[in-house]
Amino acid sequence: MQFKIDRSSLLKSLSHIQGVVERRNTIPILSNVKIEADNSALKFTATDMDVAITENIEAEVTTPGNITVPAHTFHDIVRKLPEDSQVECSYSEGDSAKTLKIIAAKCSFTLPVIEANDFPVIETGDITHSFSVTKKDFLKLLDKSKFAISTEETRYYLNGIYLHDTQSNGNDVLRAVATDGHRLARIEVALPEGAKGIPKIIIPRKTILEIKKVLDEDTEDQDIKVDISATKIKLEYSNVVLISKLIDGNFPDYERVIPTNNTLTLKTKVKPLTTAIDRVSTISSDKGKAVKLTLGDNKLVLSADNVEVGFAEEELPVDYANDKIETGFNSKYLLELTSVLDGDTAEFHFSDGSSPTLVQDLTDTSSLYVIMPMRI
Repeated sequence: MQFKIDRSSLLKSLSHIQGVVERRNTIPILSNVKIEADNSALKFTATDMDVAITENIEAEVTTPGNITVPAHTFHDIVRKLPEDSQVECSYSEGDSAKTLKIIAAKCSFTLPVIEANDFPVIETGDITHSFSVTKKDFLKLLDKSKFAISTEETRYYLNGIYLHDTQSNGNDVLRAVATDGHRLARIEVALPEGAKGIPKIIIPRKTILEIKKVLDEDTEDQDIKVDISATKIKLEYSNVVLISKLIDGNFPDYERVIPTNNTLTLKTKVKPLTTAIDRVSTISSDKGKAVKLTLGDNKLVLSADNVEVGFAEEELPVDYANDKIETGFNSKYLLELTSVLDGDTAEFHFSDGSSPTLVQDLTDTSSLYVIMPMRI
């Protein structure tokens, strides 16, 4: 196998691919990226047996062939090669080893090769639903909910985004939900054609991060093709295909924790609130990052008290003319929530100081958030 390719194109593809590969692997070939060279294109594939990603790119192929090389090492080499250089790769078989030689400018590297015959393949299984969703809508579902994904391995069924179709205000919608028990995000977009009746699925965090990496780096505005089977999801965008296992578990009845009788409403500007929380939380302890909120007479007082560090307080003018409330939140959770709000103004709906709080972005009524208070 022999090919030549522009360094920037090669680096972009390897950046997408190598993120799937775990750095510690008991199966050597899973540490590798599979390279298939044919005609005028290269096909890169990487997998950890739960997620597989494939990308096709144009290249000048002199000799077709299939091999695998260490993914992270290959990526690091290409990343450090001179910019605007041409990368020449050639496979050779010596007396004792099979290698891939990499040459760019006056740099030369040799990597060990494992034959591609044993590289695992992940099949999607029997596809039950196929549909296309716009990049804008798909990124909305992911970006506005991923902050609430749980990282606790014991509650593995919360380690992803719950995706399903449903009805909202008389309209068919595609809904994404994520929660870690402390906060919840529920995001909706118009239901794409073909998505009616899809299985209720939980997409793993790693899958979400890997496809987001591809979408965020690409400036095009193409649709994402989605195929769903009973156990897997397949996402196709441009020249990238990602296949992932789904989380096998039952997502909890999230509707039960969304408050419906929170009648005390606070309306506030998002940016001043965010900067005030950030300033006051400087005093908070590293463990709880607690910030106290005192509401009344159209003002919000944020405060933090730490015996070892000191005390902080800041007052903000807000739209609130209800009974006085004292409550507290984890400042990190609050900041992550406000970071996904697009509008200038947000509404916080309270029942009292110790019950779940509902948060809404006034420019996006299709998204809502719930955050649990802390004891201060």
